[in-house]
Amino acid sequence: MAFHEVRFPDNISRGARGGPERRTQIVELASGDEERNASWANSRRRFDVSYGIRRADDLAAVVAFFEARNGRLYGFRFKDWADHRSCLPSQMSSPMDQLIGTGDGVATGFQLVKRYASGGQSWARAITKPIAGTVQIALNGVPQPVGWSVDPKTGVVNFETAPSTDIAITAGFEFDVPVRFDSDVLDVTLDIERLGSITSIPLLEIRR
Repeated sequence: MAFHEVRFPDNISRGARGGPERRTQIVELASGDEERNASWANSRRRFDVSYGIRRADDLAAVVAFFEARNGRLYGFRFKDWADHRSCLPSQMSSPMDQLIGTGDGVATGFQLVKRYASGGQSWARAITKPIAGTVQIALNGVPQPVGWSVDPKTGVVNFETAPSTDIAITAGFEFDVPVRFDSDVLDVTLDIERLGSITSIPLLEIRR
């Protein structure tokens, strides 16, 4: 899919509203019981960045960014300030944060993932847009400063030599969310002072 490796302005995304969305079908039976079925295997994030516009210059920056992406045509990077690290927001990432695979002596490529766990259940989210320079790798708890590389466009870690069998491969990182505008229209309103505002600027996560 068409994608620009550029990040939406941080000073505006910091004030955004949004989060994960799931799609669940619920059928209510005549008895009053329910049958529930997950239509999506993975969640999808939605954001509204209009809340981050505080100045006329912010508005101009969004309009320019929108035009450069041709509206909904091109995807781009977005920093979700509530969830952009492999660890808790209050912590700094470490190479032991997330298990991304186990060595078998053959495989050299491993996808970065982040796991969300609660009550004995968990869900693994593929991380496809890591921030260059933030990825750290460890093998069986031992940090590995060399011997591997990561593709910042896909989030795949490639080792020069395949990790040995049963070796735990862990990673720490910061990441962006791949998104696109969810509208081809920016409805700009100019007030008396000509500061301007936009009622809604929806962004939708791209599944790649």
